[in-house]
Amino acid sequence: QVQLVESGGGLVQAGGSLRLSCAASGRTFSQYAMGWFRQAPGKEREFVTVINWSGSITAYGDSVKGRFTISRDNAKNTVYLQMSSLKLEDTAVYYCAAARTYYGGVYQKEADFGSWGQGTQVTVSS
Repeated sequence: QVQLVESGGGLVQAGGSLRLSCAASGRTFSQYAMGWFRQAPGKEREFVTVINWSGSITAYGDSVKGRFTISRDNAKNTVYLQMSSLKLEDTAVYYCAAARTYYGGVYQKEADFGSWGQGTQVTVSS
């Protein structure tokens, strides 16, 4: 198991930027993919982005392509989500997640992730 702690959420105006961080411990961080998901009030949790174990491959949900960037620093056991051009509809609780399998691909389904953080609230205001 891996323990994940998100940080960096908060209130931001539409069009602004925010960077989320997710610190991992408990497993060898550099051996598995990391993802970000989000859940808005009254909606199901949705895929945001994922990065493979080495950081060489990423994938994004359609709603955030071109605005969000995922990255990782394996030396710091941390994955980041840089969010730009934020919209009201980006308001949600953001969760980071660690893939179940080692050296896998860029998973996009919740079932492929076995460890989750507690979430951090991002609120975009007009």
